[in-house]
Amino acid sequence: MLDEKRHWFKSLEIIIGKTFSALPITPNGYTYLSGVFALIGLYFMIVQNLPWAVIFFLLAGFLDFIDGAVARNKKTSTKTGAYLDTIFDRYVEGMILFGLLFLGLPAIWLPACAWIFLAMFGSIMTTYAKAAAKEKELVSQELKGGILSRGERLILCFSALILGIIYPDFVYTTYIVILIAILGNITVAQRIHSAIKKSPSNY
Repeated sequence: MLDEKRHWFKSLEIIIGKTFSALPITPNGYTYLSGVFALIGLYFMIVQNLPWAVIFFLLAGFLDFIDGAVARNKKTSTKTGAYLDTIFDRYVEGMILFGLLFLGLPAIWLPACAWIFLAMFGSIMTTYAKAAAKEKELVSQELKGGILSRGERLILCFSALILGIIYPDFVYTTYIVILIAILGNITVAQRIHSAIKKSPSNY
């Protein structure tokens, strides 16, 4: 859903692009830095220091926003940069979900690790459903949309961590993970349906 509202952030992107273009760091450099900050965030999740984990993951997310803004401001956008950005996006999100395994989340209906796996699987398959539709030429343009795209998933992931700070029994954190798992896989189904519907060989 947030994919459809990207124009809301256009003015902010222009300001950030101009500001951070002044630093001697390339757009890809910001992408790599986002991965480093995410690794530090994962470390703090492993040692169960959630406040610092949230800070570093937020910084990783901000750097991910900066890299594209700087590339567009400098007019140096490349396919390689877009590719690296996509790969690092998945790693950052994956590290947040992986880190949840170390928090000792309570079992609600299923073991917490099962919900985390389903959340990660939904995240991966949402991206793969889009890539496969383009690769197999079912669609001519990139598939977007669905009830839970990457922006919404990240908001829910950060919400899960913040709720873990406020409620250290992690019950509410687990409910957020369950929500990500369910809505993420519904999004996969939505994208599969959309790809088949748009396919010229629809049957």
